[in-house]
Amino acid sequence: MSDEFKVYMDKDIDKSKILDKKIAVIGFGSQGYGQSTNLKDSGCDVVIGLRPNGASAKKAQALGLKVMPIEEAVEWADVIQILIPDEVQAKVYEEQIKPHLRKGQYLMFAHGFNIHFKKIVPPADVNVLMVAPKGPGHTVRSEYEAGKGVPSLIAVYQDPSGDSKEVALAYASAIGAGRAGIYETNFKEETETDLFGEQCVLCGGLTALLKAGFETLVEAGYSPYMAYFECLHEMKLIVDLVNQGGISDMRYSISNTAEWGDMTIGPRIITPNVKQEMKKVLSEIQSGKFATEWLEEYNSGMKKFRELEKEGEEHQIEKVGKELRSKFTWVDDSNKIINRAKN
Repeated sequence: MSDEFKVYMDKDIDKSKILDKKIAVIGFGSQGYGQSTNLKDSGCDVVIGLRPNGASAKKAQALGLKVMPIEEAVEWADVIQILIPDEVQAKVYEEQIKPHLRKGQYLMFAHGFNIHFKKIVPPADVNVLMVAPKGPGHTVRSEYEAGKGVPSLIAVYQDPSGDSKEVALAYASAIGAGRAGIYETNFKEETETDLFGEQCVLCGGLTALLKAGFETLVEAGYSPYMAYFECLHEMKLIVDLVNQGGISDMRYSISNTAEWGDMTIGPRIITPNVKQEMKKVLSEIQSGKFATEWLEEYNSGMKKFRELEKEGEEHQIEKVGKELRSKFTWVDDSNKIINRAKN
């Protein structure tokens, strides 16, 4: 595909392509919450497919959303957006979605994982498409409420009805993405670049770098509070500058001392060896090795997952951060993007 993306905005989109359809959102985690509430506020006919008496169903109902069992939601809907975790999608699809699909429905995903790695193989007479906001569901919601939006990717995998791209664009517009920009990709590219970004930079690379910097200062005898401020707290300030104006704007904003350190020391930390390891990680993603290992971990009970999760939660950087954030006057439950009791 071209290196230059075409950008679709609200003015380019026929919103009737989604407003005249019934939408079932399967799941009510971060993306389910963000997308369904935005769809509702955009005038769409939407239900949530869940276990009717579960905790998620109660959260959805408290926000004025209608809840149905997954099977009934699939039969009712024209568009089915699957927003349950990757690791459970194939089982839920086989048992609760596939038996109730009909010709011409639109089966939608927010990540290409199960389609690209063929864990889900839909029938040929069903449209398969993707709307993938480039941000967490809670941010999809908070930006929409602020009159803004989160950019989104769209993709079409199979299109027997001939209008799947238009439906994807209209859905993306209804969740607010048309305010920020909608970009077309394909399932392969979205899946492999998304996994790579999460593992090497946004989540895996970032958290490892934060903890390594924090540990280096603390082990050298510096206050863990100072280490937290310098290695974690200020990260947001830098990322905001990069997000708004690129690396050059960030360097324009910081001191000459900081910029010199950035340009001369950064390459000593992220060395050619690190990039070589990134290439290995990308190869494992492309081959399906990561997908297989992750699903094996899930199917075997997630023991290692829980061990690593607990280890992370008990790290000193988390304890120090929780203590410091409790003293920040600008952070309280009323303005936090994530409130686990409600969304």
